[in-house]
Amino acid sequence: MTLPRPHRHDLLIAVAGFAVGLLLWSFGLYTTGDRVFDQQWAALVPLTVMAAMEALRRTLPQTALSVGTVAIVADQFTNGNLATVLMFTDVVYAAVVYGSASSARRVPYSTGLITVGVTVGFLVWWQNAIALLVGVITGMISFLPALTGAIVRNHREAADAARLRAEQTALLAEMDRAQAVVAERARMARELHDMVANHLSAIAIHSTAALSLDEPATTRRALTVIRENSVAGLAEMRRLIGLLRDSGGDAEPGAVPSLDALDGLLARARTNGSSGGLEFVLEDTRPADGAALPAPVELAAYRIVQESLTNAVKHASPGTVTVRVGRGDGVLTVAVDSPCGKRPGPSAPGTGSGLVGMRERTELLGGEFRAAASGAVWQVRAVLPAEEKAGNA
Repeated sequence: MTLPRPHRHDLLIAVAGFAVGLLLWSFGLYTTGDRVFDQQWAALVPLTVMAAMEALRRTLPQTALSVGTVAIVADQFTNGNLATVLMFTDVVYAAVVYGSASSARRVPYSTGLITVGVTVGFLVWWQNAIALLVGVITGMISFLPALTGAIVRNHREAADAARLRAEQTALLAEMDRAQAVVAERARMARELHDMVANHLSAIAIHSTAALSLDEPATTRRALTVIRENSVAGLAEMRRLIGLLRDSGGDAEPGAVPSLDALDGLLARARTNGSSGGLEFVLEDTRPADGAALPAPVELAAYRIVQESLTNAVKHASPGTVTVRVGRGDGVLTVAVDSPCGKRPGPSAPGTGSGLVGMRERTELLGGEFRAAASGAVWQVRAVLPAEEKAGNA
């Protein structure tokens, strides 16, 4: 069995205690006289053993206390040394501070019972006040160090618990910050896609038409649409970049798109989708005197219609695209039906990001979203809460 390496501070305490005890012994300064072993060298044995236990006070606290107890009892049968007694009090203190949790609870109770037992025993034996003095001394060298160690240990454990709670709180705060960054990045990605995809899709479709058809009139119309969409797309990009760069709170907030702008949205869709044989119809059955919708719901519904029209311009076959908006029973319903099938003219490639963005917007508000083909019709359905419980889109 290999003993653990003592802590350097414990070694210093052991060497200092042994040196002080040796100095007291050399001057003949004993704690008492007329003992069983009154030879001078006898007091050095408990002193040496106690100094060795001081070196193990941190690495083997239970062993140090057990052997130290035997040494302090043996010291009572010699002339005694004050350094032995003082080192024993430190061993008791260390057993509570550095020992196991069970021993830290057991040692103060044990030393307290020993103090009471010694006091009562000597009172019965001697029947004088000296017995009380012996009891006080016993408590000072056993119970008092144990009680001090218990108080110190409780403070250390409380400090460790507080530090752990602080670290956990910091970790949770960092996790919340990371989640907020991810959510903000997703929101920015949705906004950027919804604002720019419509214009870029129109540019792609009409540029393809201009390249594939050698007709001056068609080319001129396509270039006109391309220019309008590029200018509008650049304006939207500048607005978004301006919002991202603005770190102050003095600038006035930009206008948030709402359902009141659906007519303009369909007008742009008619312009962009005319070459593909598309017609667009709006059926708005919302009550005119209804309460205002929360801004996140207005924005989400507008973006869902916008993305649905963009997908229709990119992928729908010739026919009528119908947009229906209604409100009732505390919800706002958005439905977009577009013909699906073989497209005769040019089309733009898709990545599915638009459907993902529409679904995310709806689910963030606690609504329901569905997009699927039903026969020859591609159906987009979104049900959004029309109350203030809605969160940010």
